[in-house]
Amino acid sequence: MKVENCSSLEEVRNYIDQLDDQIVELIAARNAYVKQAALFKDSIEEIKGKERMEAVMDRVRTHAMELGVSPNLLTKLYTIMINEMVEAEISEFRNAKSL
Repeated sequence: MKVENCSSLEEVRNYIDQLDDQIVELIAARNAYVKQAALFKDSIEEIKGKERMEAVMDRVRTHAMELGVSPNLLTKLYTIMINEMVEAEISEFRNAKSL
């Protein structure tokens, strides 16, 4: 990813705002896929999938280090995001099973 050399604080903030918009859109897309995943699972235990969570965290931490970003920061962010999305997936699972 190319990072522009900015010539003012306003320009820096503009790029940050653009990135924030993209991050929100990517999180929304991830959440939509997580909800779809509920349709392919057989139990709440499978949704909570500890092994999958560990694999995601390992991959994200490794990628963060490759990009020079704090792996601890990404671990904290992903822990929050995954926990919330697991709850959404459980709701989706329960709704699908009740139909």
